[in-house]
Amino acid sequence: MNGNEFGRLFRFTTFGESHGEAMGCTVSGCPAGVEISEEEIQKELDRRKPGQSMITTSRGEPDEVSIKSGTLEGYTTGTPIGMVIQNKDARSGKYEPFITAPRPSHGDYTYSAKFGTRNWGGGGRSSARETVNWVAAGAVAKQVLRQSDHDVRVKAHVNQIGDIEATDVTWEEMLEHTEENEVRCADPEKAEQMREAIDRYQQEGDSIGGSVYFECRGVPRGLGAPRFDSFAARLGQAMFSIPATTAVEYGQGRTARETLGSERNEDWEFDDGTRDDVVSEEGDPVPIGNDHGGLQGGITTGEPIYGEVTWHAPVSIPKSQETVDWETGERKEAKVVGRHDPSLPPRAVPVVEAMLRVTVLDFLLLAGRINPDRLDDRPGEYDTDYHPESPQYDPDDAETAAKTLDDEGDGSDGGDADASGGDTDTNDGSDANADGGS
Repeated sequence: MNGNEFGRLFRFTTFGESHGEAMGCTVSGCPAGVEISEEEIQKELDRRKPGQSMITTSRGEPDEVSIKSGTLEGYTTGTPIGMVIQNKDARSGKYEPFITAPRPSHGDYTYSAKFGTRNWGGGGRSSARETVNWVAAGAVAKQVLRQSDHDVRVKAHVNQIGDIEATDVTWEEMLEHTEENEVRCADPEKAEQMREAIDRYQQEGDSIGGSVYFECRGVPRGLGAPRFDSFAARLGQAMFSIPATTAVEYGQGRTARETLGSERNEDWEFDDGTRDDVVSEEGDPVPIGNDHGGLQGGITTGEPIYGEVTWHAPVSIPKSQETVDWETGERKEAKVVGRHDPSLPPRAVPVVEAMLRVTVLDFLLLAGRINPDRLDDRPGEYDTDYHPESPQYDPDDAETAAKTLDDEGDGSDGGDADASGGDTDTNDGSDANADGGS
């Protein structure tokens, strides 16, 4: 099974099934010298985890992350970062009736048709639980971006549930209000209406769709490569990868089909120093307005990148539906009883933000705006603040020792050059590379 990796230079590869032993991901291409906090990763996972409110699944997963590789003394080493999140509350029994009787509108039948088998517990690999790995990778990207020379900031909020649409909000309002309510809508009045609607559908045994608005500021101009690696193309891939996504828009989105070219086209002016929302220098050409969503010709303009992602209603609902069992040849009633979200956007907000961050960071690395090897951009320099320090004294019981030679360098204090490596004439396998070549 391919399709488990995202990114070109900053890449993350994921593993795990919804009701398997664990979820996890490997992040490759993260520069060395980034101070990584496991607690910061956990904060992002806590925003996505199940059971955080009455309008999310009641599955009790703590989603505790454990970093297994790629860091030393709190800093990245430039090698792959391995992270694991254990599944603690998997209950597969409720999914047994659907092993050979696919649930309506799920990936059950298509996975079985593709592979001839599938992990059926909780949807297995097709479950949105797998996005816990994406949020972990995005949390790493967030720390890289914050410590880089680029002031990249990302925020998203739920702007619609069903037919309830939030009013347009400012960047500042998103920052202030999004996390104040369970719906994660930055319009407090509409958030309450959305919450009531989700409660109503949940009580009726149904579900409802919605959308998330996103915005990314501080992205420098010139990122993206025509044609198939344009920023818009990669952004679309990132968002359409999120389970249940049915539409992705940026800039004017769908309303562009109703807009005249003379209305949408943006004149140019010179930056007079008042455009705080644009990454530019005074005197640089900058567009007037931003109907293009920060992208022209598929390449970033330095203006805010913004858009919207739409999800259909969750397909796991307890209402009576109909399916067929290919093993018995019977028609069956399907009631998907279990622990499921009645609406996806509230928990999708941190997933959208994560995918934005990994996309932007990947482009920054590809363009050389961030050194892919090391965050400090000091190639060849080895004596760094984040390099591990040598112990002042070797312990007496160490198997090897690096002894200081005398001033004349005759080896009288430290022995000959082979003293710390053993007798080179022995044939017991203890050659000079024995303690470093495993």
